[in-house]
Amino acid sequence: MITLSDPVHQCCINTIRMLSVDAIEKAKSGHPGLPLGAAPMAYVLWTRYLKHNPANPKWVDRDRFVLSGGHGSMLLYALLHLTGYDISLAEIQSFRQWGSRTAGHPESHLTPGVEVTTGPLGQGISNAVGMAIAEAHLAALYNRPAHTIVDHYTYVIASDGDLMEGVAAEACSLAGHLRLCKLIVLYDDNEISLAGSTALTFTEDTGHRLEACGWHLQRVQDGNDLRAIDEAIRIAREETIRPSIIFVRTAIGFGSPHKQGTFEAHGAPLGSEEALQTKKNLGWPLEPLFYIPDDALQVFRDAVKKGKAWEAQWAGRLARYVEDYPELAVELKRRLTEENQPRWDAALPTFPVSQKGVATRKASEEIMQVLARVVPGLMGGSADLNPSTFTWLKGMGDFQPPGTSAVNIQGAVGGGWDHSGRNIHFGVREHAMGAIAVGMAAHGGLIPYTATFLIFSDYMRPPIRLAALSDSHVIFVFTHDSIGVGEDGPTHQPIEQVMSLRSVPNLTVIRPADANETAAAWKLAIERKKPTALILTRQNVPVLDSGVLPISSGVRRGAYVLKNGGEKLDILLLATGSEVHLALGASEKLAGKGIKARVISMPSWEIFLEQPRSYRDEVLPPGIRKRLAIEAGVTLGWWRWVGDEGDVIGIDRFGASAPGAVVMEKYGFSVDNVVKRALALLGK
Repeated sequence: MITLSDPVHQCCINTIRMLSVDAIEKAKSGHPGLPLGAAPMAYVLWTRYLKHNPANPKWVDRDRFVLSGGHGSMLLYALLHLTGYDISLAEIQSFRQWGSRTAGHPESHLTPGVEVTTGPLGQGISNAVGMAIAEAHLAALYNRPAHTIVDHYTYVIASDGDLMEGVAAEACSLAGHLRLCKLIVLYDDNEISLAGSTALTFTEDTGHRLEACGWHLQRVQDGNDLRAIDEAIRIAREETIRPSIIFVRTAIGFGSPHKQGTFEAHGAPLGSEEALQTKKNLGWPLEPLFYIPDDALQVFRDAVKKGKAWEAQWAGRLARYVEDYPELAVELKRRLTEENQPRWDAALPTFPVSQKGVATRKASEEIMQVLARVVPGLMGGSADLNPSTFTWLKGMGDFQPPGTSAVNIQGAVGGGWDHSGRNIHFGVREHAMGAIAVGMAAHGGLIPYTATFLIFSDYMRPPIRLAALSDSHVIFVFTHDSIGVGEDGPTHQPIEQVMSLRSVPNLTVIRPADANETAAAWKLAIERKKPTALILTRQNVPVLDSGVLPISSGVRRGAYVLKNGGEKLDILLLATGSEVHLALGASEKLAGKGIKARVISMPSWEIFLEQPRSYRDEVLPPGIRKRLAIEAGVTLGWWRWVGDEGDVIGIDRFGASAPGAVVMEKYGFSVDNVVKRALALLGK
């Protein structure tokens, strides 16, 4: 048995370091400081504790590893290559180049073994909280006495910058409250950030702050002390209540004679001469580049054999579990593969025609209760807004620390709570909520949703963007979608937010017009397995007749004809959400004036753009050049649909504080104003 005092360990650590240095030098771009300084802690973790199978990066019960300081990506790529993942040495040599799977920052959809896309600081550690929530929840639901099939840790290497970010403070606060004891963070405590010493900006007692949040704290004074690192990880794994953070004092750019311990090692190559001197300092051969000693590779590649053995042992446990708990096993398999039950959508409600109507946020509440029964992976919550967003799953329990009790969301005193509940109370932490949901989706077995007011999507923009980049199946519910919010005024009235969300590549935005479009939107959000934003009203809107109108099939195509308008059309009226009803009302008045107006509901631009050109031309005939769009938000973007001869009724200034109906009318959102603008467009 190789002990930590064996010289081969230092050789292995320097292999990680020098692969990183060589790749960064060849690319003439990258961040050498973190790989040089953090290699020892990463080595101990990956070779002595991390349970993973390089032959199957998606093995369900693997430990998750998150490099939150994603700028140090070469540390991760070196580990992946050395331990036997499908990352070749040629890809290490093409670091940061076109077509390479070794991108500048880790991308989960691109590189096998990368769990989450990191780089924007604070996101990775917050994603890890979501992963730990997923593990704790699935373990609480599916493990049985003598049948432990969900049992893994979430490990993080985080940087100074990660812990400076507000999102990390939000997420770590919640993690401590939730007692996520299988979350272990190794903090690369090198006292240097990109622009200089952390003494310039970051002198708080971070350790005691996290202890106050309910974390278990340890310190390793020498980041090259393998025994101390090993002991700290072992102790952290034995902690059964609190998440753990291990402060490891490292030297950024370790081994570099002139840049070690300076910010110059953070974000730029060492330079050819400094790289040579670093190799000499560490006793490393100057040639060849990308050198991997055989004895070091043998140590690393032991992960392949161990990984296959771990997965085989787990497969045996799973087979016994299937025999003893066949129904649970089927449910778990469906959750992990996101395979829906047959006819899962049959029970989705159909709402009766009503002029008084219902707010789409309220319709969503009813829909979610049905979904909760037939889609067991649906899990999430709001940023302290359940009484306003109506996004609780009734009777599904609250995800809380085991054994605790408090006043729950229905106002009753709860008791004996545990991690099996499906309602997460995120608190007033929108940014962390989004990042945690991305981590939950990355873990697998869950379809996470979040909820807040649309205006606060701005607080969540980074994780929304990363969800889209990673193609994460997260459902972002945004209510109070327009100036119809009313008296709360312009601070709470979204203007630019819907269009801002539409600008995010790979994010599906759906703004339904009524309760039945909302049901169709939720169905799509489940089926598409892509990041989706549902934009819902605070105020009541009339319910359309789903027995006559092609609502379900129309929403599935992103836009559809609600009212044809007859032959030889004069004008097209395009709208989304609550404004669809203004278009319908205006079309009736225009018809009385002999004007033929087609009404088109456009709940999702993204889905509509996926349709064949023939369908899009069928809905929006190219020959009809007079087009009027109506949406209670910025006019930016609508011109692609209305063209040079069209017009847009929108809002290009902030809102005002008054009753919602009054604000809508004053801003031009009335049937009479739609008619007036349509007539003006037609020159009448």
